[in-house]
Amino acid sequence: MNRLLLVEDDEALSMGIEFTLKDEGYEVLSASTLEGGKVLFERENFDLVILDVNLPDGNGYDFCKYIRSKRDTPVIFLTALDEEVNVVLGFQMGGDDYITKPFRVKELLLRIKAILRRNSNTVTTGNKLVSGDIVIDTSMALAKKNGSEVALTAQEYRLLLIFMSNANALMKREEILRGLMDGAEAFFDENTLSVYIKRIREKIEENPKEPRYIVTVRGQGYKWNKEVIKE
Repeated sequence: MNRLLLVEDDEALSMGIEFTLKDEGYEVLSASTLEGGKVLFERENFDLVILDVNLPDGNGYDFCKYIRSKRDTPVIFLTALDEEVNVVLGFQMGGDDYITKPFRVKELLLRIKAILRRNSNTVTTGNKLVSGDIVIDTSMALAKKNGSEVALTAQEYRLLLIFMSNANALMKREEILRGLMDGAEAFFDENTLSVYIKRIREKIEENPKEPRYIVTVRGQGYKWNKEVIKE
C-alpha cells in the first residue's frame, strides 16, 4: 500500500481528497500547515507528497525544497496559480508535477498513479551506463558525475536514462515525452520538457550554455552527443 502525505489548508478540499485517496486504497496522512507537514515528513516514510503552494505559515515551494534536501520523494503541487512563471518555479524547486485548482479528483488520481508507476519502473537492471564522466547505476536508480552523486528527481533520472539509452540518436520532443511520461504524456507539454532539460544540463554539464552531453538539434529535437558504454 502506497503512503501519501497531503498538505492542504482548505479543510473541505483536504477531506475530499483524503476520502477519495483512501477509497482508492492509499494510506493518507494529512496536515494543514507547513510545520505540520514537516513533522509528519520527518516522522514517517512517504511514497509521494501532495502539496498546496499557499499555506498559512509559508509556501509549498519552500517545503518542496526542504523535502529535496532530505529525500527524493515525488511531489505534486496543488495551485490556484497557473501562470508559467509559477509552474517553472515549482519544477525548479524539485516538483514532479502540478495541478491547477479547481480540478477533478479523477485527474489527480491519474497523475498520482503515473508518478508512482514511473518511480516503481526506474530500477531496471544491474547494468551501468557510462558516458564521459557521467555514470548511471540502474540497480540503484542513481546518477554520478566524476564519482559524486547527482541529485535528480524521479523524472530527471528517467529523462537522463532515456537519453543515455539512445546515445547519438536524434530524439524528437514528442518521442522523449512519450518515454518520459510512460503513457501519460498529455500531462506535460514541450515547455515542461525544456525545463527538465535545462535542469539536467545545470547538474551534469560543465557549461550548461554550451552543453556537451544533451545537445539541441534546432527544429528537430535533442541528442545525447557522447558514446555510452554498458557495464
